[in-house]
Amino acid sequence: MRPLDLANHPCFNQDRAACSGRMHLPVATRCNIQCGYCNRRYDCVNESRPGVTSGVLSPPQALAYLKEVMARNPSIGVVGIAGPGDPFANPEETLETLRLVREAYPGMLLCVSTNGLNLMPYLPELARLEVTHVTVTVNTLRVGTAESVYSWMRIGKRLRRPHEGAPLLLAAQQEAMRGVKAHGMLLKVNFVLLPGINDGEVDEVARFAAGIGADLFNVLPYQPAPGSVLEHLPSPTGEEVKAAQTVAGAHLRQMTHCARCRADAVGLLARDQSSEFREILAACAKADPVLPPPAPGVGRPFVAVASREGLLVNLHLGEAPALRIMTFDGTRPRLVEERVAPPRGEGNERWLALARLLADCRFLVVAGAGDNPKRILAASGLEIVLAEGLVDDIVDRLCTGRTVNHLTPRQAGCATCPGSGTGCG
Repeated sequence: MRPLDLANHPCFNQDRAACSGRMHLPVATRCNIQCGYCNRRYDCVNESRPGVTSGVLSPPQALAYLKEVMARNPSIGVVGIAGPGDPFANPEETLETLRLVREAYPGMLLCVSTNGLNLMPYLPELARLEVTHVTVTVNTLRVGTAESVYSWMRIGKRLRRPHEGAPLLLAAQQEAMRGVKAHGMLLKVNFVLLPGINDGEVDEVARFAAGIGADLFNVLPYQPAPGSVLEHLPSPTGEEVKAAQTVAGAHLRQMTHCARCRADAVGLLARDQSSEFREILAACAKADPVLPPPAPGVGRPFVAVASREGLLVNLHLGEAPALRIMTFDGTRPRLVEERVAPPRGEGNERWLALARLLADCRFLVVAGAGDNPKRILAASGLEIVLAEGLVDDIVDRLCTGRTVNHLTPRQAGCATCPGSGTGCG
């Protein structure tokens, strides 16, 4: 692989803004914090700001979209993930997309833009994938201010209100920024300038960022987003923005050419082409999201079963809140663990996420399943078994090569459910 040209990123190097294109792949559908200045509207064609996109993609769809764009615009030198949520609120999709892009385009610069809350655990994998540029949005170092800026934070599986979650968010952001530099990546810090809320904190945030080795600082003037908590707040004036840049500039190099990119931005900073590629994006979003086949030699020693109480296989795929992961030790079936199933309401992405969750399983045993999840899961190398009966008996039979045909339910599927990911499955 040829060396990556780190200077080719148009956000980090203004000299490349007019010649080096960038592309954002909108695969990060979820978010783990609610900013008071944000209202994520997936399709608002007249807006250019983070959180806005004309569609969302699965990782395979994102790669297909990238190939279509590259065929028409070979100036694309940077691929980033910046929303419409946060890349590390659904890290599996983010990392899989980056992996697919790295394999298809070895010389491509890769970047992510995040709030930093859940970034730290994934830095080693980002480094392995040669992600070179990371942006972290840090609006304050003060707990009191964070309580005014954020409505909630999801930390682990718990939703926390600002008084409880703000200290944890700030600590995670600061740890993540240090981690980015420790892994040798270039770090840009975004600071959303909110008049009357954090405009007196530019100096301390920029000073802290410089102290941990950040490479660039970007003062983003707040723009009202209809429907957001802070929609009443006025935008800062041009003079206020310049003053903030001057203050921050005493500590760090400033980005003054930011285009406030959409989550599906395409092209040059000065000439975004997302509207030109909207139809292609929509077509890719509707394409069959088939996963690539499992790599040769990858072991799949386990059996996943859908059981209400752990004794019987008696749940439809879409009804199962969790799946029991079983193994066979040569004499009897044994429970390995339980894995929480992906939530409803994600469409095909629900089944793609389930395929990734069960990547080490050969069989998935359920009482019923829709055609759509069966098709997507089968394409990932998972064998769907429709059966009802004792979990241990079914697992024993599958692992010893015996038939379970006599255990097939009378109505193996769900007559009314297509398996759209939003209902019973």
